[in-house]
Amino acid sequence: MLRLYSSEKYRSVKHFIDWLATFGETEDGGVTRLLYTKEWKNAQNALKQEMSGIGMETYFDTVGNLFGRIEGIKDKQHVILTGSHIDTVVDGGKYDGTYGVIASLLATKMLLDQYGRPQKTIEVVSLCEEEGSRFPLTYWGSKNITGEYSLENIRYLRDLNDISFQHAMGEAGFPISSYQNKKRNDIKRFIEVHIEQGSILEKNKADIGLVTHIVGQCRFTVQLIGESNHAGTTPMAERKDPMVCAANCIVTLTKKAEASYYQGLRVTVGSINAEPNVSNVIAKSVSFTLDVRHHEKDILQEYCEDMIQMIKEKAMKSGIQISIKKWADSEPVALDTSLHSLMRKIVKNKGLRDMEMVSGAGHDSQILGIHYPTTLFFVPSHKGISHSPLEFTSLQDLENGVSVLKEVLYKLAYEGVEL
Repeated sequence: MLRLYSSEKYRSVKHFIDWLATFGETEDGGVTRLLYTKEWKNAQNALKQEMSGIGMETYFDTVGNLFGRIEGIKDKQHVILTGSHIDTVVDGGKYDGTYGVIASLLATKMLLDQYGRPQKTIEVVSLCEEEGSRFPLTYWGSKNITGEYSLENIRYLRDLNDISFQHAMGEAGFPISSYQNKKRNDIKRFIEVHIEQGSILEKNKADIGLVTHIVGQCRFTVQLIGESNHAGTTPMAERKDPMVCAANCIVTLTKKAEASYYQGLRVTVGSINAEPNVSNVIAKSVSFTLDVRHHEKDILQEYCEDMIQMIKEKAMKSGIQISIKKWADSEPVALDTSLHSLMRKIVKNKGLRDMEMVSGAGHDSQILGIHYPTTLFFVPSHKGISHSPLEFTSLQDLENGVSVLKEVLYKLAYEGVEL
């Protein structure tokens, strides 16, 4: 069995996570590190130095994905890719994404120090963006590796400070003139370790979550337009109140999602806005966002179709005009589970407990998993808190994930296990 190097000789995974959190640290202990900002650029360059320091060949692609490469002795052409993303939500936690990058870096360093160069090429990736927190676009890093994005996707995008995507990209050192979106065809497998961002592992007293599927997501903005009028003089029967219509729709959406037929469905109304938003005026318009997730495509599609029809019917009965805009649509992804048998043996040999699970959050594995055999596994998140300064995973759980990843990479890159 491979051993995990002690933190006395090597800085611990927690040390590296705390160190990277200083790039964008907020007053309450969170992290804000948005794509192409100074904090993001400094973090990527610091990671590049760490990669170079342990003997990796380092390079950026044309959008800012950072790679640290250990070329294989026998197989140089095919790459075992491992890593995650370093961008965060605004005032997010220090573990989301970052842990996967640090874990991959440490696991590869330990293997290199203990065994020398691998038989097959390993690359550690720090993906430039996953969250969509600065610009209204997600998976900019991974979708450029797969060739799914082009400059057309960002041409008109601007952040809240009216800075264009293209300008921000150029200022960070990645000029549009150098951009390429060619799909990489040398990746043989992608492996990502991530904090769970939920409480399933903790509640089930499991140490490692082997992910079978990542849910599909549909996101909508629903706008209901009624008639603004005086709150005291307009009879209830004569009102065209979009707030009441929105409330009825949200209640119905939630109750339908709780039905046993839709087991595993997640529906969230996370943002609601009213105009003119005055206490003694019937609203003229109300808009709300709707986030729908499920790991089965047919169920996701059926629910969304029923939902749209229901909203239209309620709006019509209330004399309300309606606009429904779908602005995100990603299909569920079944991940490659061929490694799970091997990983269960590794986990068992370490005296740990694993369980299979579905990821309710999106990850870069969801994008890369469509194009390359992809394995995603989780370590626990305390109380399931994520996207928050309170996000926390214990040192033992963090080290467990590094240890498992190290052995998986050893089997694939050093022993040449074929699956």
